[in-house]
Amino acid sequence: MSVQHQALAARAAAQTLATATRAQKDAALHAMADALAKAETSVLEANAADVARAEAAGTAASLVDRLRLTPDRLAGMVDGLRDVAALPDPVGDMVRGWTNANGVEVRQVRVPFGVVGMVYEARPNVTADAAGLCLKSGNAVLLRGSSSAADSNAAVVEALRDGLGDAGLPADAVQLVPCPREVTDELMAARGLVDVLIPRGGAGLIDHVVRHSVVPVIETGVGNCHLYVDASADPAMALAILLNAKTQRPSVCNAVETLLVHVDAAPRFLPDALAALAGAGVTVHGDGLTTSYGARVGAEVVPATQDDWDTEYLSLDLAARVVGSLDEAIGHIRDHSTGHSETIVTDSASAAQRFTAEVDAAAVLVNASSRFVDGGELGFGAEIGISTQKLHARGPMGLPEMTSTKYVVTGTGQTR
Repeated sequence: MSVQHQALAARAAAQTLATATRAQKDAALHAMADALAKAETSVLEANAADVARAEAAGTAASLVDRLRLTPDRLAGMVDGLRDVAALPDPVGDMVRGWTNANGVEVRQVRVPFGVVGMVYEARPNVTADAAGLCLKSGNAVLLRGSSSAADSNAAVVEALRDGLGDAGLPADAVQLVPCPREVTDELMAARGLVDVLIPRGGAGLIDHVVRHSVVPVIETGVGNCHLYVDASADPAMALAILLNAKTQRPSVCNAVETLLVHVDAAPRFLPDALAALAGAGVTVHGDGLTTSYGARVGAEVVPATQDDWDTEYLSLDLAARVVGSLDEAIGHIRDHSTGHSETIVTDSASAAQRFTAEVDAAAVLVNASSRFVDGGELGFGAEIGISTQKLHARGPMGLPEMTSTKYVVTGTGQTR
């Protein structure tokens, strides 16, 4: 079936979803979760084949980690669908409303986009997350995963479609489109059939879709995330946040990639930090001062190049620099940030206030790990991605961000 035919089928399914009740959608989400749990063996076998091919091809360990499913990760996908079912339904919510002097009532209400195209790389958990969030927000979804996860995605989508059928909703609300790059180009050209495209993956993929799509795009961003340790920072707090943000799961976009340390904090922070990072297997790419502090504790530091300040490693690598002031830290972030998540560790209210006001990013954190920049961690359930653009949605995109709005104007015969 061509992408155009799949998009037409998705539009028909979207018409049904647009008027589905919350009870119907929630029942479908639970049925999808049941079907995915039942398909555990086939999904994990399919994923093992994908992982084996990736490892044989010499794929980087960080990308293999994104690709790999385990029983626990699959259980998390199942639980994620049930969690979305428990969330409030955004469709029909009134954003604002008023009555004009002439008695005309105006309401702005949330409505589904219609058909959402997802273009993403490697991570088969995105398949279930995107399907669940789109269904709950009344959207049909066309899923274009990468060839590296082709078997995994096929097995997951087969289970999700079985669940939709069991719940009495159209299976074509969730469809997997073929993997070749020309299919992405077809999606980007499907204006009028696909309402919005969401690319999620590496910089190359996102840049290609943003530059070439005639379908509206919600840009999810690359995460060159910084952690700045201010002069007043508590060293123990800063170290705990750094280790969590860098090592807890280095292959994700909200992991810290660059460490900036105020020169006054460096003597009491950097020696312990560099020793701890070395013990955790992190390779530090540092400036001259960072290198000298590493030498004091026997922690090797690789000399940083200019490219290191702009690199999203997605691995156990970290760029590190000593800065002379808060102004210098903010300036460095301004020059090198991708606008994802930026962190300050400080005991100064004025420094925190300046940092949050002057740093331009989708999320700014004070004394907390950047790993919290996630829909589930922030308390609004699963997310479809983290938007780094400034139109429509910015930051983790949950259910409300998967809707548009319409104005409903009600009168009693008034004319202009």
